[in-house]
Amino acid sequence: MARHGVLPTRQRSVGFSILGVIGEILLTLAAVCALYIAWQLWWTGVVAERTQMETRQTVSWSDPASSGSGTQVAQPQQGDPPVQPSVVTDGSLVAQLYIPRFGLNWQRNIVEGISAEQLAKHGLGHYPTSQLPGQIGNFAIAGHRGGYGEPLAYVDQLQEGDPIIIRTQDYWYVYRYTKYKITVPEDVAVVSPDPFNVGATPTHRYITLTTCEPRYSPTPATHRWISWGELDYWAKVSDGVPKELAATDSSGQVKFAVQETPSVFARVSSLTDVLMWVMIAYVVIYLAALVAWRYPALRSIREGERPRPDASLYGWLLRRQPGPVVIQLLLVAILAFAGAVALFQWAFPWLASNVPMFQLMSAYVSVE
Repeated sequence: MARHGVLPTRQRSVGFSILGVIGEILLTLAAVCALYIAWQLWWTGVVAERTQMETRQTVSWSDPASSGSGTQVAQPQQGDPPVQPSVVTDGSLVAQLYIPRFGLNWQRNIVEGISAEQLAKHGLGHYPTSQLPGQIGNFAIAGHRGGYGEPLAYVDQLQEGDPIIIRTQDYWYVYRYTKYKITVPEDVAVVSPDPFNVGATPTHRYITLTTCEPRYSPTPATHRWISWGELDYWAKVSDGVPKELAATDSSGQVKFAVQETPSVFARVSSLTDVLMWVMIAYVVIYLAALVAWRYPALRSIREGERPRPDASLYGWLLRRQPGPVVIQLLLVAILAFAGAVALFQWAFPWLASNVPMFQLMSAYVSVE
């Protein structure tokens, strides 16, 4: 018999309860899959951005020459360009890449090596078998088009004559985009010293950008998008910035157009710290609600004021949070956020590194 004032409710059968729980599990898995996509396409880029910032800080390259409150425009130099760096090691910073077509503040690091680790951590990698900036031949670079900061996401927007600018410690190398080719991964000739006359002694200074095609693919991309450019001129960093990277402000002063403005998320040093503070917030709110209200939902069920609910994972979790419904929902939201942070920090990187299905989803794009 139901207590006076409480309307009896008809509980679902065991079969329907089981189906309900299965449905909740499937919804949870769908949310985890959506979070994995967000991790792959967005958070890996945040991590890459933070790593690139830290790398630039460790090398402490000097700023381009300035004059008063403005920046000088470096004059193009005559003669053969110097080659820099003279010595490279795997993972070391080779150069920085600027492509104005991709955005006013667009810049990426180029490190030595095209392993999955280097491309994931740093964005762009230099083919060790190709030439260095300034050398006659082909300065070849590999980069992701989706995920890990997607440095080469918009290569299809390049137009003939667009500047592709390389900065080493002391020099600028301004290349001009010429053309592209869509090919298969086995076509290694595209990164040869003379990609247009394979086997011949090179006489020009080329740059090659290699990335995946199509941009998004559930399995490793079947093709590669190859972009080529040729050296236009070189300049000294001590003389200023190339005119292609110079801008004039309202007062007429020349400024370096590229300003390093890290995203809010890139300033987060570690998700472990975020998780710690989130859990501290949960414990504080939980204990405060426990002292003030305890478990009103469980009490009302125990005393017969509310009917015993059907089986539900979400309902079970909600009822075990103290306080009124608003506080309960807040606590559950904090737990869900903490779970997402844990997935980003530990679970998803492990899956992408160890589970074959997730390894196949990784956007490793170098031409091998």
